[in-house]
Amino acid sequence: MTKSTGFSRRAFLAGSAAMVGTPALAQDVNDGATTEVERDLTSVVRRNISSFRTLDWQPYFNNLNKGAVLVDISSRALHFWEENGTYHLYPSSVPLTEDLTRRGRTSVVRKVEGPEWRPTPSMKIRNPEWPDYVGPGPDNPLGTHALYLSWQYYRIHGTHDTRKIGRRSSNGCIGLYNEHIAQLYGMAKVGTQVLLI
Repeated sequence: MTKSTGFSRRAFLAGSAAMVGTPALAQDVNDGATTEVERDLTSVVRRNISSFRTLDWQPYFNNLNKGAVLVDISSRALHFWEENGTYHLYPSSVPLTEDLTRRGRTSVVRKVEGPEWRPTPSMKIRNPEWPDYVGPGPDNPLGTHALYLSWQYYRIHGTHDTRKIGRRSSNGCIGLYNEHIAQLYGMAKVGTQVLLI
């Protein structure tokens, strides 16, 4: 009888698949400046994947009239429930620091495809080199779509800089991959309730 070493073809294939599926932890991503990030993204960032879980809407909302968005700053996740209860979960970027973070209830007041971007007065103070205006397109920090909230300067929007998703990287807004904000844009309505926790 031969002694088993615990190594099999199946274990080798499973291990190889895991290695291929694992993202590189350190990449040189300093290939160009962005207009929204205030820190170097080349450093390794531990993403909070363990908290990226599905949630139920009842603890947060009384109803699903016009749908409901819950943004969990800690887990960097956006949860959306359609009026019929259909649930969607998206990874997001969140504000860079606690002083840029706003929590509480708001709502979608406007939807814009191909948004324009202007830095807020406080952004211009922190970053006077930033442009005063960026039109729609690949250089726009708001990506392809934006949901404007009732709080001045706050948005849920896309981003062309996919390195931001899953990180503390914004100046207050919630960012999604462009394909995800396009989906959310198609489902959310003016009046959709929003809660940031």
